[in-house]
Amino acid sequence: MLTLPNADDGDRGQVGIGTLIIFIAMVLVAAVAAGVLINTAGLLESTASDTSADSQAQVSNQLTVVHAAGNVNSGTENVTDLNFTVMKSAGSDDIDLANATVEYQSDDAAQTLSWNTTMSATDFVVYEVGNSAPIASATNDALTLSAQDERAVIRVNLTDVGDELQEGGEATVRFVDQSGAATIYGVNVPDTISDENYVAV
Repeated sequence: MLTLPNADDGDRGQVGIGTLIIFIAMVLVAAVAAGVLINTAGLLESTASDTSADSQAQVSNQLTVVHAAGNVNSGTENVTDLNFTVMKSAGSDDIDLANATVEYQSDDAAQTLSWNTTMSATDFVVYEVGNSAPIASATNDALTLSAQDERAVIRVNLTDVGDELQEGGEATVRFVDQSGAATIYGVNVPDTISDENYVAV
């Protein structure tokens, strides 16, 4: 007759401790995995929220060109400056013109301009409506369009850009605000601008 050895108390204790260790290890692994998942979910939520806000700003934040005119050089009869009277579109957040860019493009020139207190080949200036001197300080509230009835004039010097527009000339101007929202305006010089100081473009 085969007799099996009897497990004593010491053997049963070792099996119980081993099972407990495995159980604790499983709980720890599950806790670590849960922590990683929670952190990842939080990061994804934050990223999605930022992306959504940026996308919404790019869609809703728009400049509206109320009026556009060009200064005509009486000697050459070329348009030497472009003046854009702009306002913020309905539903837009505040638009900071000091942090906006103006992208000018024609058949003969392409240039991205940023705001400055003086015009150059790479800069544009901003005027308050009715003032003949450009805004000379980045802290001037007039650089920010915060109300629907506020207007500002953006001037681009085509002579500095190296592309004075002749009669019938065309160009594309793209206004990009601080959020990346873009407004495109097509410039069309009249076919006849003789004896004119200013022309609507």
